[in-house]
Amino acid sequence: MSVSPDQIPDDFNSAAAVRKPDSILFVCGMNAIRSPMAEILTRSLLNGKTYVASAGVTRGERDMFVDAVLEEEGLSLNERQPVGLEELNDGYFDLIITLTPQAHHVVLERMRSFAANVEYWPMPDPTLVTGSRDQRLAAYRDVRDRLKQKITERFLQ
Repeated sequence: MSVSPDQIPDDFNSAAAVRKPDSILFVCGMNAIRSPMAEILTRSLLNGKTYVASAGVTRGERDMFVDAVLEEEGLSLNERQPVGLEELNDGYFDLIITLTPQAHHVVLERMRSFAANVEYWPMPDPTLVTGSRDQRLAAYRDVRDRLKQKITERFLQ
C-alpha cells in the first residue's frame, strides 16, 4: 500500500525530527574540545532526562580551555577524560551527532549497520586560532555558544 504526499500530515516530518532521543552520542576528532563540551552542555540543558555521551575518532588529551569556558557557565568536566569510539561501553544510541568532517565520515562508515540517526553539526576548531590567551578563549567561547544554541534549537524548542 502506498501513501501519496498529500496524505501525510504537514507536521509529520518535523515531529519526527524534533523527537527527543533517549540517548545521544556526540563525536568529534579527539574528544577533547567540541564533543565533551556538547555532552556537558546537553546534560545540563536536558536536566539528565536523556543519556548523553561523547567520544572521539581517536582519544586526545584534555584541553584546559574547555574547562575554563565551561566554568563560565557553572559547568565542569570533573574527572572526565577523553575517550575514543572504540572505548565506548554502550554502542547503541538513538542519535549520533558528529561535529567534524572526519567524525562524520567515520561514523557513517562504522555505524552503517546500526539503526541510529546521524546528524552533522559542523563546528569550527578553536585550536586554529592563535594570539593572546583572551583571543584563544574567545574562539572556545564561540564554539561553546554555537553548541548551546544548536542544542537549544534541536531539543528544547
